Amino acid sequence: MLTTAPRDPAALPRLLITVLALLLLWPGLSLSELDLAVLVDGDNTRAMGNFLAGFWPPAHDAEFLTLLGRATLETLAIATAGMSLALLIAIPAALLASRALSLSAVHRGGRPAWWANLARWPVRGLLIFLRSVPEIVWALLFVRAVGLGPTAGVLAIAITYAGMLGKVYAEIFESVDARPTRALLGAGSSRLAAFAYGVLPNAAGEMLSYTVYRWECAIRASVVMGFVGAGGLGQQIDLSLRMFAGGEVASMLLTFLLLVLLADQFSRLLRARLT
Repeated sequence: MLTTAPRDPAALPRLLITVLALLLLWPGLSLSELDLAVLVDGDNTRAMGNFLAGFWPPAHDAEFLTLLGRATLETLAIATAGMSLALLIAIPAALLASRALSLSAVHRGGRPAWWANLARWPVRGLLIFLRSVPEIVWALLFVRAVGLGPTAGVLAIAITYAGMLGKVYAEIFESVDARPTRALLGAGSSRLAAFAYGVLPNAAGEMLSYTVYRWECAIRASVVMGFVGAGGLGQQIDLSLRMFAGGEVASMLLTFLLLVLLADQFSRLLRARLT
């Protein structure tokens, strides 16, 4: 005797959610004027083919390779210097925004007083403001303020990433086991000593992992900011594109790909040693 398979009770809700998603997606596609047919149009296909053909062979003369090496080192310097400045802002801001070192929480069962939470909001608001503005916007502002060059890129990364790191660090501080910190504070220890011996040992691994990830993101961001005059590989790519030097652009794109791969491998190595 044949038996019918039981009907999936979630089939109708899934179908309705799919239809609703398509109804919401369609106006967005219409407003964006997306037309995939232009990609297979004869004239456009030939134009793209001619454009891509200009990227081969990649430029490899000695003078250009010297320029490429200097731009690559400048990109790394922008990302590293920007992250260093961001850390100088993010760590103190995270300590001020976090409840991990709250003295009022020690005597209230782990719950800070209302006035202590209120006092942290200005710092949290500052971190929200710093990370809400993209680094490319900060780079545009600093290019106008300090001129073209890597200084604008360093300052842009420092401000944006200070907001990101400060927020995440504060959450990491609050997520670790609070009992050692409360015991130290209850015994009369200073907040700095309680942080060094109670919070930091448990939070260091996660902090370092996230910091290395953000440094990897800063390398990519420094290239993007170069298109607005903030130095590095991005600025050289923009100049080569303006001169229709496709071979130079191809060499710089390959170098950027290698740079990101090396940064990714370096971050994986550090994370592997932390686990």
